[in-house]
Amino acid sequence: MPLMDALLSASTGNVLAIIVNYWLGYFLYEKMHTSLEKTKVGAKSLYYGHKYGYGALIFSFLPIIGDPLTIVAGLVRLKFVYFLIIAGSLRVFRYIVMAYLL
Repeated sequence: MPLMDALLSASTGNVLAIIVNYWLGYFLYEKMHTSLEKTKVGAKSLYYGHKYGYGALIFSFLPIIGDPLTIVAGLVRLKFVYFLIIAGSLRVFRYIVMAYLL
C-alpha cells in the first residue's frame, strides 16, 4: 500500500474514532453531571476538566490515555471545533511521524 494511502486511511479512521468518543461523552453528560456534582471528587474533576480540558488534549495522541481524554472532552462539553482541531491534528501528526520514522 502506498504511504499516502496508508496515512490517509489511518488518519481518517482515527479522527472518526475520536469524534465518536467525543459524542459518547457529550451524551453521557446528562447522566453523569448530576452524580459527579454530588461528590467532592466529582465536582473537582468537573472543575479541572473545564479549566485544563484543552491543555489536557495535548496528550490525546498517546495510545492508552488518549481515548479516555477524548471521552472526557465530550463529557465536560469542550467546544467541538477546538477539540477537533487539537485532538485531530495531533492524531494525524502522530501517524505522519510514525510513517517517516519507520
